[in-house]
Amino acid sequence: MSASTTESSTAVALRDGSAVYLTPNGELRLDVRVDKENETVWLTQTQMAKLFGSSQRMMSYHTNSVFSDGELDRENNIQKMYIDRSKKPVILHNLDVIISVGYRVKSPQGVHFRKWATRILRERLIRANRERQLEHARLDALSALASSVLTHEEARALLGIIGRFSDTWLMLRQYDENQLPHRPTTPTKKMKRLTPKQAHAAIGTLKAELMQKGEASDLFGLERGDGVASILGNIEQTFGGKALYQSVEERAAALLYFMIKNHPFTDGNKRIGSLLFVHYLDKNGRLFRDDRSPRFDNNALVALALLIAESDPKQKELVMRLILAMLSH
Repeated sequence: MSASTTESSTAVALRDGSAVYLTPNGELRLDVRVDKENETVWLTQTQMAKLFGSSQRMMSYHTNSVFSDGELDRENNIQKMYIDRSKKPVILHNLDVIISVGYRVKSPQGVHFRKWATRILRERLIRANRERQLEHARLDALSALASSVLTHEEARALLGIIGRFSDTWLMLRQYDENQLPHRPTTPTKKMKRLTPKQAHAAIGTLKAELMQKGEASDLFGLERGDGVASILGNIEQTFGGKALYQSVEERAAALLYFMIKNHPFTDGNKRIGSLLFVHYLDKNGRLFRDDRSPRFDNNALVALALLIAESDPKQKELVMRLILAMLSH
């Protein structure tokens, strides 16, 4: 994350695991433990002394004062960590302690820090107040609009749903206005191929599972000719030395479309196409987002499969863009 500053401002930014503290006099780099879970950072007293242009003795005095005055409790705001070649643990202080000490230090850097912290706090409070006012205005408007139907709490719940599915409203508008991005994904340098042998193994596994449940017959997965190999070769094709489908998402979308639209099987084209679609994404590490949340749910996949099956072949490009938009969101 990049850091920016004005002539008289101070900023803290993260760069490759380190924190960069910017002042009018230049840049100060500190290696900081970033605690994302608790939304804080941890500094030693030595680092705090460097941050505020003071001595470690004064940092010890101020931190002890913060705890003895009851401003913060010691147990929840410090950590002990052992480091290499050290028999004693190093004591780390969290952001709350750092800010409290910053308001006590009388050095020029401490004064500068206090001005910066006060400005940031004021901006956050103003922004929070504006957001609360906006939320109340939205609730009031919705309540007025549906006063004969919804209670205030029902209106609040409805706004929550509207916010949660904000990507849905955007995609539907883009679809209506033919503004779905043509290539919402970036080219992938290395992609793992799905071979016909691997595809047939996956199809056989699905067939056995469905037949055991009584959800498929012997006709399920009965291939017409070499349709699977043809489609898998199609998504890997190049033109002028350049891949026709340049990303995992584009190849997965094409695989889903052709498996359903070309009817390579006597029965089960939609189910098999959906299976190979998710199998290809999973094989290339694209089935889940970085936080391990799914990129789409079961109902979305069912809707896509049905849309492809019922769509006019002339709408292929539009349907492909819709699949890619879903994957990108």
